[in-house]
Amino acid sequence: MAAPLLQVTDAVKKFGMMHAVDGASFDVTEGSITGLIGPNGAGKTTLFSTIAGENSLTSGEVIFNGIDITHLAASDIYACGMGRTFQIPRPFPTMTILENVMLAATNQLGERFWNTWFMPKQVRLQEREIRDRAREIIQFCNLAHLESQVAGSISGGQKKLLELARVLMSDPQLILLDEPAAGVNPALLDVLVEKIVELNERGKTFLIIEHNMDMVMSLCDPIVVLAQGRVLCTGTPEQVAADPAVIDAYLGEVAA
Repeated sequence: MAAPLLQVTDAVKKFGMMHAVDGASFDVTEGSITGLIGPNGAGKTTLFSTIAGENSLTSGEVIFNGIDITHLAASDIYACGMGRTFQIPRPFPTMTILENVMLAATNQLGERFWNTWFMPKQVRLQEREIRDRAREIIQFCNLAHLESQVAGSISGGQKKLLELARVLMSDPQLILLDEPAAGVNPALLDVLVEKIVELNERGKTFLIIEHNMDMVMSLCDPIVVLAQGRVLCTGTPEQVAADPAVIDAYLGEVAA
């Protein structure tokens, strides 16, 4: 059995007196597509943000690839090999698709202005390599025909693909996707799912928050169910669908 790539242990995130995440523990096995589901307000996105370093945990521990990342900054966690997308895409709207993807590359020599004076040849060479890689990823994400368009002009589904493309520029081991299906039309959703499966077959590990249960049940295994900041259960799609606590949590949401 593959070792856990990500281990979350007793994660707690409090805002004042409110526990948004309340002692959540689960593992993400290397090579898996792990789903994270739960009713609205269950704490899923807050938990994502603490794992990715955008918010600090009140208590608990996050181990990624054998490294304790609990108190690392988001940029350091990104450099360790974890990338994430957002429920609402955050491209630079006035920059082109190509520019948005190129910007996500790490350790760019041109980020230090003095390198353009003292190392112009190296800066140009690296920029050419980054542009070539960005175009390969844009092609993979079915966005090549939009390469020169500004990101603010494309559809919501295309922005989700752009989010994925930007994450891929860092070649992460673990990709966190926050509601990738939200606002995506069925045709583009099929493309997105196809890309997730292909990347997983290439060795990428995924942790996915999603409300589209058809997508979760067909794509994710295992599935972690979160409710009121706590893990209700973890199991196969069949196990989760049959769990009384999960049924009660979702029926309670509908009834409310």
